[in-house]
Amino acid sequence: MDLRVVYIFFQVVAFLFAISVHESAHAWTASRLGDPTARMLGRVSLNPLKHIDIIGTVILPVFAAITGLPMFGWAKPTPVDPRNFKHPRRDDILTSIAGPISNFLVVLGCLVVMAVIANTSAAGEAVVHGLATFGLGGIVDAGGLTPLALMFYLLMLVNVWLGIFNLIPIPPLDGSHVIRHMLPDGIREIYDRSGMIALMLLVFFGGRLLGALASPAIAVLRMILASV
Repeated sequence: MDLRVVYIFFQVVAFLFAISVHESAHAWTASRLGDPTARMLGRVSLNPLKHIDIIGTVILPVFAAITGLPMFGWAKPTPVDPRNFKHPRRDDILTSIAGPISNFLVVLGCLVVMAVIANTSAAGEAVVHGLATFGLGGIVDAGGLTPLALMFYLLMLVNVWLGIFNLIPIPPLDGSHVIRHMLPDGIREIYDRSGMIALMLLVFFGGRLLGALASPAIAVLRMILASV
């Protein structure tokens, strides 16, 4: 099979897993803080079918994978009713940032797995260091370790991109839930209403912006992998 096809397939699988972890984290945190809405709707689940949004979870990720843009998009929003929280402002912020935090925890898990692969054999070390140094162009034939390392490498990248994308303070992305609570009521209403227009502009013109925001983190991760 063509390596490019495998690469695209792995990216899509990694993205579906990443958004499932992300949305489950929102739902689980909201439930722990007193709002059972998402849990009662079955959103505390790693089943991607529970979280799919046709545009954000299917069309955009496939477009990004085919065109070589960073893998980005969104899932069906997790329903949260802040009226159920004991501390509405604090708990809304905690529920919102739980999603990106879950993605960054997956990144750490991927680093550990790839470090283990690198230390299993010379072949494992070669494929991990090749990915860390040259990306897709650094893939070497290491038998079954090659697709395994590639899968976790892409899972790492996708979770970095998704976590950082959702921290951008544009409504309804997670980062906006931190900013909006700091704004006066009138400005907050304008901020919330203008979010979707800004988000659409970001989607259509901001692929490079996302890449620029994620590049420093990715560079650090690749340095870590190159040294294991």
